Amino acid sequence: MAKAIAIGLGILGLFIVSVYFGAWGPIPNKSALQELSQQKASEIYDRNGDLIGKFYLANRQPIPLEQVPQHAIDALIATEDARFYNHSGIDARSLFRVFFKTILLQDASSGGGSTLTQQLAKNLFQRKNYSFMTLPVVKVKEMITAKRLERLYSKKEILELYLNTVPFSGNTYGIESASLKFFNKKAKDLSLTEAATLIGGLKATYTYNPYRFPERSQNRRNVVLFQMNKYGYLKDSAFETAKKDSLELDFGRYDEQKGLAPYFRETLRQKMLKWCEEHSTKKNQLNLYTSGLKIYTTLDKGLQEYAESATLEHLQNLQQQFEKEYGDNGPWENEKILTSTLKKLPSYRRLKAKELSEEAIIDSLSQKKKMQWFTYDGYEEVEASTIDSLKHYLKYLSTGMLSIDPSSGAVRTWVGGIDFEHFKYDHISKSKRQVGSTFKPIVYTAALEQGIEPCDYFSAREVTYANMKGWSPSNSGDVDEEYMNYNMETALSKSINTVSVKVLEAAGIGNTIALAEKLGINSELPAVPSLALGTAEVTIPEMAGAYAAFVNKSIPVTPHYLLKVENDTGEVLEKFETPEPKEEAFSATTRQVMLEMMQSVVNKGTAQRLRSTYGLRNEIAGKTGTTQSNKDAWFVGITPKLIAVTWVGHDDHRIGFRTTATGQGANAALPIFAKWYQQLNKDKAYTSITNARFENPSSEVQGLLDCEPTKRDGFFKRLFTNPDKKKKRDFKSKD
Repeated sequence: MAKAIAIGLGILGLFIVSVYFGAWGPIPNKSALQELSQQKASEIYDRNGDLIGKFYLANRQPIPLEQVPQHAIDALIATEDARFYNHSGIDARSLFRVFFKTILLQDASSGGGSTLTQQLAKNLFQRKNYSFMTLPVVKVKEMITAKRLERLYSKKEILELYLNTVPFSGNTYGIESASLKFFNKKAKDLSLTEAATLIGGLKATYTYNPYRFPERSQNRRNVVLFQMNKYGYLKDSAFETAKKDSLELDFGRYDEQKGLAPYFRETLRQKMLKWCEEHSTKKNQLNLYTSGLKIYTTLDKGLQEYAESATLEHLQNLQQQFEKEYGDNGPWENEKILTSTLKKLPSYRRLKAKELSEEAIIDSLSQKKKMQWFTYDGYEEVEASTIDSLKHYLKYLSTGMLSIDPSSGAVRTWVGGIDFEHFKYDHISKSKRQVGSTFKPIVYTAALEQGIEPCDYFSAREVTYANMKGWSPSNSGDVDEEYMNYNMETALSKSINTVSVKVLEAAGIGNTIALAEKLGINSELPAVPSLALGTAEVTIPEMAGAYAAFVNKSIPVTPHYLLKVENDTGEVLEKFETPEPKEEAFSATTRQVMLEMMQSVVNKGTAQRLRSTYGLRNEIAGKTGTTQSNKDAWFVGITPKLIAVTWVGHDDHRIGFRTTATGQGANAALPIFAKWYQQLNKDKAYTSITNARFENPSSEVQGLLDCEPTKRDGFFKRLFTNPDKKKKRDFKSKD
């Protein structure tokens, strides 16, 4: 027996020596251990320094040990390595159990017995597969590595390394990231029971995931509390109180699919990937996912949260109106639309590439399977086919909502759609849509700059323009066209189409396009009379930057969102300057006149729902917009310190609202701004924004606007005018 033991020990000794000298692969040497490199998530911050997202391969956010509460450290030691401060990397008491029970006897239930330092070695260096010898080889390697770590680092440094590298569930590494993920707070703010919950999950990250298995996690947490009590880290009274606490999560998401501002973060990701490539050197390779960059943006976390909340609340209600109006005859059932959209799907193209017949492709795409659908009430598990899914998603309206600081162009909110996971298209960074009546203020501004007076009157009567192929723009809503003439303020507030075309004629199409270009609108503008009605396709950022001029001393701005980028130690790598200011686009008098006119839009015009329905009493100007066939709904809200542009419509240009009552800007887009601002009014943090006031118009401007809103045609003109016959003439642009 003694001889057998001696032989066994000899074999064991030879095995350990073979591992030590690299027969089973290299073991990290002193140099490698001194230059430990951890993958660090790059962090995105808002303008106030609040974390709003991350870019990572492994979600890791290192922090110094001083930022970890003592009860978290106590919980870790009591549960994972009670003799941590007494050993030098290997716990002799556990060594016997590990080698003789786990390795030699292959008793998996006996436990691992690894020290925290051995676990750190495991966290830092990936295990390799050695077939049936995997367990003994990796255990010996980790023990040797642990001894080397203990010689190089203090116990405090080992704890810090461990707590920053240990894996939690959901591809999350380190206690700071886990704390943010499960409790939406920094590690330093963790309570005793929250810390015990996280430490308890280390035994089996999936099994004790507090989000998936709250009851199981709570039971494990109580085991941790018991261990803390057992080893003197927790008094009896505190233990009895703590184990009765309920488990309350505040689950924070920072992944690319969900979380705050996902459309913004995707645009930022694309930009930062290029930035890293451009700023990398041979000595300093920058990686967005592993370099631990700190990216500071102009976004405002609170404003963004309110914007997303307002958008989803309104779109949910609007979606119901949209579907109800169509009933069973929705465009998502239209065979032409359905077929053409189906042919664009990757699944269709894959089957087509296999040279299957159309009938076989449709049959394949009609097969039902389990899938998860997006709905406003949460994700729904369904049995559906690809075609069913296509019909489901073709129903959904989309949106884009951008707000900026008009004095600088700094982006404050960015809502690119309704759900990034299922609707990837970003209507802020990618979309161009017809802007409808939101272009009219630019037309009116151009007219004022060309000498048209605010109290000049324009007939609302329809005209057939002979030189424009008989084009005859018409009005909708409460407009007296028969003998009525409107001044510019009233025409703009009522958004009278016939007057807007005549104002464009007086201003000149060329002059209007030139002004739009000065305002930063770079999209191509059609040099046709329908430009007055917003037939041009323009981006949301362009509209926001242009409208800023009305409260920024007539100077348009360029929306931007980056402030600075730091490395993982806080060194500034680049500071982004505010884009160079543009020149004044129009006079101060014109600015004041237009601002007064657009306040009339809110107070008594097409946007008066802000007052009557939503009860907003803030200083607000703005303009609604609705395009032909109700395809696009717009609202631009102007306040002294924020410009907000909101668009609502369908991703497929062929699908619009069935009625103007539902699809007009005042009903489809304006409520997002209204609900957003209602929330701002309730938050004292934004009092400086909500209480801000416009500049007072000069006495000259007040005089220019002092006239009756309408004027009837004279007696003889009415006498000799046939109201049932449209006037026919050529469109003659001033320029």
